[in-house]
Parts: sequence; C-alpha cells; structure tokens
Amino acid sequence: MAEFSFEIVEKLLVLSENEKGWTKELNRVSFNGAEPKYDIRSWSPDHSKMGKGITLTNEEFQVLLDEFSK
Repeated sequence: MAEFSFEIVEKLLVLSENEKGWTKELNRVSFNGAEPKYDIRSWSPDHSKMGKGITLTNEEFQVLLDEFSK
C-alpha cells in the first residue's frame, strides 16, 4: 500500500468541537505533497487522525464564497 501523507499548511477556522475533543475545521491541506486545497473535516486533538471530509480547489472555494455573499 502506498504511503499517505498530509500537511496542514494553514489553519483557518474551527467550526465545532465534540465531547471527545475532535474539532471540525476549515484548513488548507496538502495531501501527498500536492498543491494545498481547502479542506473541511474532523481532526483528533493532536491532528494525527482525521475523519471523512471534503476538499475544494481554489476555484471551487471561490464559487462557494461568491454564492454565500449574494
């Protein structure tokens, strides 16, 4: 199995925290050394584990921002 790596390049916003300390966050994350993308997902308190999430390119994130600003 290929090695998986990630790096949180920029922490932007903590949306919520559950009773176990996991936080749902909006960050810019680089997966496997690729260009960082906007990423919304749950993270363990030490950020060593992640839950399922969604990643958005810069263009997709801009569309989202444009729609919410109408």
